Amino acid sequence: MSRNLPNSHSPAEPAWVHQANQPVTYPRMFVEIAESLGVSGDRVLARAGLAGDVLDDPAGRLSLAASSRILESALALTGDATLGFQAGLRLPLTAHGSLGYALMCADTARQATQILKQFWHLRGRGVLLMVTEEGFDLMLELVPELPISVNLREPLFSSTLTSMYRGLQLVSPSLSVYQELWLQGEAPAGFETWRPDLPPVRFGMPRAGLLIRSDRAWLDEPLPTANPEGLAQAISQCERESALMDSDGDVLQRTRTALTPGPTGYPTPEQVAAQLCLSPRTLRRRLQEQGYNYKQLLEEARQRDSRQLLLMPELDIHRIAGLLGYSEPANFTRAFKAWNNLTPSQWRSRQGRPARP
Repeated sequence: MSRNLPNSHSPAEPAWVHQANQPVTYPRMFVEIAESLGVSGDRVLARAGLAGDVLDDPAGRLSLAASSRILESALALTGDATLGFQAGLRLPLTAHGSLGYALMCADTARQATQILKQFWHLRGRGVLLMVTEEGFDLMLELVPELPISVNLREPLFSSTLTSMYRGLQLVSPSLSVYQELWLQGEAPAGFETWRPDLPPVRFGMPRAGLLIRSDRAWLDEPLPTANPEGLAQAISQCERESALMDSDGDVLQRTRTALTPGPTGYPTPEQVAAQLCLSPRTLRRRLQEQGYNYKQLLEEARQRDSRQLLLMPELDIHRIAGLLGYSEPANFTRAFKAWNNLTPSQWRSRQGRPARP
């Protein structure tokens, strides 16, 4: 089992884990649910080693470490492992600030997905979002950026994915798509209480995400909540928020987030820079100051994503090589063997993962 995020800084962690860069919206929701279950918010915060007024400012921010301690405390004091589902069902799109408003005002689901990818870092530090399209499937996958224990991962991911599902319901209530929530852990005790409010939930899966299955045309259908003027204002605010938190470390983390494979491979350095609202030259300089360059981060992303894609049994090696940007499958095989001491086929055969239905 992976470890929890510690309470004090360790050299193995990036400094931003202990910087106040997390909205208080999400930990406050866990505290409110704990209170509804008879546990006072003061007890939850005290157990997490935090002051009783730390969540009072709606615009306030906490560190990822502090937010994790609040979730851990709420779970321990309530003994309710379904807190994540409860939080996701309670969180409206407006709870996600300017990003939520931008998603509400998007013209199409495709545009909303692009906005979510571009500004995910405003609300989702510590977790990467991977968006992949294959056939009639769109997968919004969550990948931990740092080691996290199963006990925290499951409520955190179930909260995020349930909120995504609710958001899609809001912006397009009549949308005819099939949705599933995928989680890696087992069904928590008490889950049956919340099952009627959720789409099909599959536990024990090789990855965590929201699977959406429909005719690809749905991505480009006009959304009933579209509002061009509101969208422009929300995007402008997202860009301002992004600029305010735009430290060197953020540029490195956001570049890693942006490097996710799409139907045509990874974004180019110019496309990454545009997503981050930077010039290519500025992006290159910021990464160099941190000891990185685009090629290194692309190689890192390929290592990360190759294993995730190999867990998808419906994708053959040739297709995976293409998604990772290799013109020849043999080049992918050589690179993968250098990373893992196994060929892609050998690694896949050792996983024993269940096939997608």
